[in-house]
Amino acid sequence: MSGVMALAEVGVPLAAVGGGVAFARVKAPALYWSAIGLPITATRFSATYSSIMDACGLTVAPSSFRIAITRATTRREIRPVPPRIRRVRPTTTGLTVRLRLAPGQEPADLVASTERLRHAWGVHSVHVAVIKPGVVELRMTGYDVLRKVRMPRGSVAGELAVPVALREDGTAFVRDYRAVPHALTLGTTLSGKSMYLRNLIAELARTDVALVGIDCKRGVEQAPFASRMTALATNPEMASDLLDKLVELMEDRYDLIRSHQNIPSAVSSEEITSDVWGLPAKLRPVPIILVVDEVAELFMAATRKDEERRDRMVTQLIRLAQLGRGAHIYVEACGQRFGAEFGKGATMLRAQLTGRVVHRVNDKATAEMGLGDVSPNAVLAATQIPPNLPGVAVAGDSSGGWSRIRAPHLTLAKAATICRANAHLTPVIDQLERFRPYVPPMVAVPPKPTSPPRFAASPVTE
Repeated sequence: MSGVMALAEVGVPLAAVGGGVAFARVKAPALYWSAIGLPITATRFSATYSSIMDACGLTVAPSSFRIAITRATTRREIRPVPPRIRRVRPTTTGLTVRLRLAPGQEPADLVASTERLRHAWGVHSVHVAVIKPGVVELRMTGYDVLRKVRMPRGSVAGELAVPVALREDGTAFVRDYRAVPHALTLGTTLSGKSMYLRNLIAELARTDVALVGIDCKRGVEQAPFASRMTALATNPEMASDLLDKLVELMEDRYDLIRSHQNIPSAVSSEEITSDVWGLPAKLRPVPIILVVDEVAELFMAATRKDEERRDRMVTQLIRLAQLGRGAHIYVEACGQRFGAEFGKGATMLRAQLTGRVVHRVNDKATAEMGLGDVSPNAVLAATQIPPNLPGVAVAGDSSGGWSRIRAPHLTLAKAATICRANAHLTPVIDQLERFRPYVPPMVAVPPKPTSPPRFAASPVTE
């Protein structure tokens, strides 16, 4: 009887510990991974690496020299050679392994086996990143990092590069305007597109750039960020005038480059190959980020007069996308959908927007317009985004690479507060001064008067 009672006394704490572990695995996956998942995965990886690589066909026959040395020094069986492990580094979200590929192997061999490696080592996902020729990195994640986004610490990118979302391999998705100057962001209602733009504007607000917005929905999306915006157009008429001024500003900046480099004025702007990065820092103009919310509104026309304005706006927007990078002007076009039925200039504009971020969309045609020239697999991944995960998107570029990302949750009030806190960084550009949005002064709310106690003590009288 005493033995049964002792077992019961031991079993209750074990059950409590098991329940706590199961609860942590679901509710606190980062804590579970750091305490339990990482040691188990690291041990499993070191014990089974060679055999799993051999089972997945990721080994090669050893060289003749290695065979001769092995036979001369040991009696071991000569086995195929897997990629050599250079470094194993644990992270807060997974495990990173750097490998030196064996002779005759290529990164595509590992990419084709990522699903088998994921099951063999019991991790959530395995991604392959090429570091340099012959060296790749296996990035394993122990849990679904996109379920609850936490940006990695120290993810500050650099000049004209800001982290805005988290990749599914646990690294930060960085919007680098020097590498990818223009981008197209698509997503239907409640897909998380506005959250992505909110994070992008909040991160850009902390840098030395000029934010210019076009929001033809009367400014309801971008008006909260007006304190940090150099210019804002809230209807098609203002948008047309603003685009004209931006094109004039672009031409003035090319004239500045021409005068600094002694280029004859007879040479047109389209034939100048240099950009503002060739100018000294004191002469370099401030970068301009043009954010177009709901780009489809620029293509809409109800009357002939609207058609003329639409054609002009689209032409100016295409010119900015074609020539703006050299003048420090970058375009972020956003919308619920994008298609050739928008009219003349739609596909030409899309061809200039190198970066692509596609959230959940209502039709496959929009996903193909956004990612069809990136990768067929990217289109398939975009059409499989579930509605219960708003903010998940597929990001790609013209190089053919793509990945799933998700922006962290950021409230509109917090994003507006960040813009107000960095309002002193808003540059003044004379050509755009008449488009500068009006920001009403902050009114201090007086504190509420404290009410006296309900049962106040009676004054003492003599």
